[in-house]
Amino acid sequence: MELKQLIYFIEVAEREHMSEAAQNLNVAQSALSRQISNLEGELGVELFERASRSLKLLPIGQTVLKEARDIMHQVDHLKKQVDDYKKPESGIVKVGFPTSLATTLLPHLVRTFNENYPTVQFHLRQGSYQFLVDAVKSRELNLAFMGPVITDDPAIKGDRLFYEKMLLLVPRHHRLAGKTSVKMAELQQENFILFPKGYILEKLVIDACRREGFDPHVSTEGEDMDAVKGMVAAGIGVTLLPDSAITQHESSFLTCIPVSDPHVGRSVGMITPTTRQLTPSEQLFYDYVLSQFDEARY
Repeated sequence: MELKQLIYFIEVAEREHMSEAAQNLNVAQSALSRQISNLEGELGVELFERASRSLKLLPIGQTVLKEARDIMHQVDHLKKQVDDYKKPESGIVKVGFPTSLATTLLPHLVRTFNENYPTVQFHLRQGSYQFLVDAVKSRELNLAFMGPVITDDPAIKGDRLFYEKMLLLVPRHHRLAGKTSVKMAELQQENFILFPKGYILEKLVIDACRREGFDPHVSTEGEDMDAVKGMVAAGIGVTLLPDSAITQHESSFLTCIPVSDPHVGRSVGMITPTTRQLTPSEQLFYDYVLSQFDEARY
């Protein structure tokens, strides 16, 4: 089995059309068809259901496609490791991050790191909590920031950097706006604006309320951090957000209040795979980040 066969197979499988795949690969359709037939012959199975003008993957073809993609990810990773090994201070670091860390933690770390290593390039990928976990497991990413940090997955290594509090965000003229702190129990009658079910920030708030014996009344949902803040400012409801997601604790429209009883918060850190090594450039950034939080981590 040759890598070229896998490359050709992936292209045909994704397009489900031999001529389109051949055109995109810049090869003759007959040559492409022969490589696919050779692959099927070597595997001893047909991978496609062949119609008059198109191809459709059979179930075994879906399995082979997943494995072929994994192999190509490994090949790309190998090439990147070799390139970074030659000159780690001029490599590329791919980093995943959630919206809640996009305006404070990540920009500071990338900027200060580049002051020391100006030739290292960054490819940043924003995503949800579950996306980041899946991306590290599937080799799409080797390093991602998140909160809370995973500590119970054998495929993931979690490094806690610091712990941060969740703050109550209310409209400027809300009944609680003048308080220096609030108890979770005081929020039982409030309308909440939360992220949709499945988002980690939604789960943190739901869990905090249930620990105090009530389910929050969720009046509105928002998938965007700024949208959630905007709806709070409009007086639609209140929310809890991590400190790092709030750039201003006081504004003309919003007030942030610490939650004192009980304290609600999350750990923030990095995740990396346990099944493979970081590239030298990624290791350089990883070690730098840990060094910035040595005291906070213990």
